[in-house]
Amino acid sequence: MFEILKKKQLAPDIYYMEVYAPRLAQSALPGQFLIVRADEKGERVPLTIADYDRKRGSIVIVIQALGVSTRKIVSLNEGDSFANFAGPLGLPSELVHMSNEVLAGLKVLFVAGGVGAAPIYPQVKFMSDHGIKADVVLGSRSSDLVIFREELTQVSNRLLIATNDGSEGTKGLVTDVISKLIETDHEKYDLIICIGPMIMMKAVTDFTRKLNIKTIASLNTLMVDGTGMCGACRVTVGGKTMFTCIDGPEFDAHQVDFEEAMRRMGMYKAEERKKLQEDHDCKIGLN
Repeated sequence: MFEILKKKQLAPDIYYMEVYAPRLAQSALPGQFLIVRADEKGERVPLTIADYDRKRGSIVIVIQALGVSTRKIVSLNEGDSFANFAGPLGLPSELVHMSNEVLAGLKVLFVAGGVGAAPIYPQVKFMSDHGIKADVVLGSRSSDLVIFREELTQVSNRLLIATNDGSEGTKGLVTDVISKLIETDHEKYDLIICIGPMIMMKAVTDFTRKLNIKTIASLNTLMVDGTGMCGACRVTVGGKTMFTCIDGPEFDAHQVDFEEAMRRMGMYKAEERKKLQEDHDCKIGLN
């Protein structure tokens, strides 16, 4: 039913899939996510929507094969179908609720780390469709892991890249680029939207808090079942307990307890390592 129309590898272990899902494509908005199951026995995997085409009736997802379930997903090929492809879920970006006049007067900087470039793209594209070209900063360990470079170049005012090893753009972190834009180039941003690794978003938030620049962070990496029932995506925002998949995935970054969120991410990684080892041992036992 949910046929894979196009699949391509963007970087090592990172894959792009365009999936036929006309009902979802008609209602999807930037910032929202969906739930994917590779097969009837597959785990529910929440993925932020990377693009949508209402005329073609398709949705784009980007998957990094890190665990058992994501590896099962990327093993599918063009012509194969997902057992489930449900959404859109979560609240859309606050940008979609703004009038054209407000958007036109807003100077926005988008910051993405790693695969965060994919879910950043629909928001940058949304602004471009409304005649506004925003600045974008992409961060990655190295040049070969930078994704959505061409797509973001087409819809942004300028695209700046930071790599840890200096293989492309600025050698360093995204905060080094942001610092130069604001403190050296004297750019004045009204809003910064960041998506990526938790530690990156915390670093961006710590920097922008000092400058009193409103910052939004997407906590999509916390989500597990995507419905709020498991409670795994609990996060403290402004002293209140919220659920990423129901109340987010985007929040006022200056109100997020990132220390708590990163501790929870650490628990997920430990469980995933255990599951990967069990899967590996099981395969060895079958040989």
